[in-house]
Amino acid sequence: MNQIIEKEKIENLIYEVRGKQVMLDSDLARLYKTETKRINEAVRNNPDKFPERFSFKLSDRESEIFLVEIFDQKNERRGGRYKNPRVFTEQGVAMLATVLKSKIATQVSIAIMDAFVIMKKYISNNLFEQKYYNDMIIRHDSEIKILQQSFEKFKEKNNHLFFEGQIYDAYSLLIDIFNKSKNEIIIIDNYIDKTLLDVLSKTKKKITLVTNKYNNDDYEKYKLQYMNAKLIINNKFHDRFIIIDRKTLYHSGASFKDLGKKCFAITKLEDSEYLNRLLKSINLQ
Repeated sequence: MNQIIEKEKIENLIYEVRGKQVMLDSDLARLYKTETKRINEAVRNNPDKFPERFSFKLSDRESEIFLVEIFDQKNERRGGRYKNPRVFTEQGVAMLATVLKSKIATQVSIAIMDAFVIMKKYISNNLFEQKYYNDMIIRHDSEIKILQQSFEKFKEKNNHLFFEGQIYDAYSLLIDIFNKSKNEIIIIDNYIDKTLLDVLSKTKKKITLVTNKYNNDDYEKYKLQYMNAKLIINNKFHDRFIIIDRKTLYHSGASFKDLGKKCFAITKLEDSEYLNRLLKSINLQ
């Protein structure tokens, strides 16, 4: 008996129809070692014992789908049968065993009940695992979004607009830009004065100042004490620029001596071509 049941693999004979786990009348007949018509006779003779939640016939559409998708895949034929199959839920199988009243029916029904339990556990575990993974994905997605938002807050802005009076904020950004340097700072500004030199005196980086003024008293005094700055005279520039380690380029809309006195912007320029052309124009490429 156990060999027969094992060979049939009852779990593989349990299908889902209308959201319920069911077994076909023909499969039950084979397990009970009887004919399919005997199974259906038992239902017809005991209609009160087989309400629709215990047993029901498939509709024409359900039968068509069921026979094609299930039996064609298993390379089985239903031997010329034209009636729609009847299916039994777990309760219907249990009731069927009491109606058939045979030893084999009882033994098989017990095995079928065990199979239904296995299937329920399998589905429950799958649903639990799916819910776990879904929750995990949702949670991780939420955490990723929080991280992205955090990164966005710390992400450097390329454009900084300052309004009249934001002198401290403007010089604070200037110092932050200087602090990004590891080796060298190049400043292009036609007005190099004490204000900027005071800031540069506090950095140990190599500094190159590019300006168009031949006489610069502030710089002459600066170089007497500090040896980190070199002055280059170049008349090609109107705007102000900062180059960090010859890799990063910033443009300033105001001279560094006037930061925050009027509305202006400091912008990071991403195009490396601009950077290379600027370096070339001051013979530093």
